[in-house]
Amino acid sequence: MKIQQLTFTRFIAAISIVIFHYGTKTFLFDNFIFKQASVGVSYFFMLSGFVMIISYGNLEKIDFFQYLKNRLARIYPLYALAAFLVLASDRFQNINFSNVLIHFSMLQTWIPDQAAKINPPGWSLSVELFFYIVFPILANKFYSKLKLTTSAILIILFWIVSIVVYNSFIYSSVAIKNYLPDPLSYLNTFLIGNLAGLFYIHKLKDKQRNYLIQIFICFLLLILVLQFPTQLDIHNGLFAIFFIPLIIFISLSTDKLTVFFTRKEFIFLGEISFGIYILQFPVWTIFSDFRFSNYLGTDKENDYTLTFFIRLVILIIASILSYLYFEKPMRNLIKNYGQRKSERKEILAERLK
Repeated sequence: MKIQQLTFTRFIAAISIVIFHYGTKTFLFDNFIFKQASVGVSYFFMLSGFVMIISYGNLEKIDFFQYLKNRLARIYPLYALAAFLVLASDRFQNINFSNVLIHFSMLQTWIPDQAAKINPPGWSLSVELFFYIVFPILANKFYSKLKLTTSAILIILFWIVSIVVYNSFIYSSVAIKNYLPDPLSYLNTFLIGNLAGLFYIHKLKDKQRNYLIQIFICFLLLILVLQFPTQLDIHNGLFAIFFIPLIIFISLSTDKLTVFFTRKEFIFLGEISFGIYILQFPVWTIFSDFRFSNYLGTDKENDYTLTFFIRLVILIIASILSYLYFEKPMRNLIKNYGQRKSERKEILAERLK
C-alpha cells in the first residue's frame, strides 16, 4: 500500500529544512516559521514510522535481512555519495580516518562529537538506520501479536515518559545529550508514527472523505505554536500532537487540493526530497561564498538572497539528476542483486538434474 498524497509533504519538509539552515537571512524567509523549521526532521521520523507500517504492516513476518537490504538500498548510495562530495571539497580539514570510518558506517550519532562531522545532515540517517533495525523486531515480535489497544497504551506511555524525562534534563545542569544518543532520544517519534500506521490500517483506512478543514486546522495550530514557542524541546516527539493528525488527515482526505498533490510532478518532487536533504551541505560547501565572489563577483552580505536561490536551484537540479541517474539505478541494482543470484542458482540446479 502506498499513500501518494503524503509523498509531496516530504518535499515541503526538505525545502523547509534547507531554508532553516541557509535561508533565514533572506527577506522572504526571515520569520518565525522557517527559523524553527528544523522540526521537519521530527516530521520525517514520524512519517517514516507511519510509512513502515503501511508498507509492511499486513505481512505475517518481515524477512529482516531482505527488509534491511531494501532500506539500505534506498538511503545508503546517495548518503555515501554526499559524503564523498564533501571529502572531495576543501572541507577536508580536521577530518581524520576515524571520522570517515564512523560516518560511512552510519554510527556518528552513537559517538559523542561525531554527529556533525563530514556531512552534518547525515546524522538523521544514522538515527533512521537504528529505526530500520528496530522495526522488523517490533513488527514480528510485538505488533503482530499484541492487540491494538495494548500497543497503543505501551507506545503512548513510552512517548509521554520520554518527553517528560528528556525535557526534565535538557535545561538542567545535567546535559542529557551527552549521555543519551540521538537514536534513543528520537525513538518515540518513530514509534508514535508506527502507532498512527497501526490505527490507520485497523481502524481508519475505510473512512476516506474530505478532511481539508481538519488539515488546515492542523497547519494553523502548528503555526500558532511556532509563533509562541515554549521552553520545551520541540524535537523530542512533542510535535506528534500536530504531525500525527496531519499525516492521518492527509492520508484519508479526498478533497480536490490533496488529490491535486497526487499528480506525478508533485510525487516526483517528493521522490527527490531525500536528495534535497542529504545534498544540501555538499552543494553549499562546493558552491561557497568564496567561489561565488571569485567567479560571479557577488558579496556575501549584500547578495545573500541571490546566492541562496542560485544554490537552491543547483540543489534541486543536483537532486533530480542524482535521483534519475544514481539513486534509482543503484537502488535497483542492490535490490535485484540477491534475486538474480538466487535465480542463477535455480537455473544451474535445473541444468544439473
